[in-house]
Amino acid sequence: MKLSARNSNPFLQFPFGLKHSIEISDSNSYPLPNIKYANVKTDIVKEQIGNEPVLKRLFDALLAGLGLILSSWLWALIGLAIAIEDGFPIIIRQRRIGRSGLLFFSYKFRSMKKSALSEVIQIQAQAHDDRITMVGRMLRKTAMDELPQLFNILIGDMSFVGPRALLPMEVEINGDRKIVRIEEIPGYDKRILLRPGLTGIGQIFCDRDLPRKHKFKYDLLYLKKMSALCDLKLIALSFLVSFRATWEKRGRKLSLLH
Repeated sequence: MKLSARNSNPFLQFPFGLKHSIEISDSNSYPLPNIKYANVKTDIVKEQIGNEPVLKRLFDALLAGLGLILSSWLWALIGLAIAIEDGFPIIIRQRRIGRSGLLFFSYKFRSMKKSALSEVIQIQAQAHDDRITMVGRMLRKTAMDELPQLFNILIGDMSFVGPRALLPMEVEINGDRKIVRIEEIPGYDKRILLRPGLTGIGQIFCDRDLPRKHKFKYDLLYLKKMSALCDLKLIALSFLVSFRATWEKRGRKLSLLH
């Protein structure tokens, strides 16, 4: 199966000048990169992607600081709702894979039951996942569970726009029901050369259940398209998705994505 941004698949069509061809194949002929997240060489970062746009880091820090101030009242309401339904902790921290494979702690409002915190191997939440709390479902639909990541952006662990921050022990179940570690998926070694983002092309345009080997292609597209204007367009789309509360939707997140 091959799909292109020029066909009728809504997840492969990008508005606001983001249109770009992506080839997706179900073939298993990809060469698997023999790179682990802790062994990525940082001296190839500039060679592969160059520096981030000059104003990107400044923009991230200023917007994150403003966001933390303006959203402070929401933190109190969300914290109270989480505590009433499922107790503490309210905010959790997880090790995530950052730029160049460096690990950092990412902060989120807890959206899953406390029993999920003890899982050694993390599997991405699926539709109707019974590990998610009632409050957590609403938070995930609007992306409000990720508000604490404004702090990660402020200190430079993350950016507003970039690939999703992955878990070091995250796995995926492939079509043969075999467990595949994320660092074994083609494209992993290049996508982690980017600073992880709160939102991005993959987060907005991908169906949540799309296999990682396909999602990573969207991250590599951002690597090619990265610019201040591209970031502003993606942030604007993200606000629309949050307003519509469709981040968890399986299918189009916005009706304009035709």
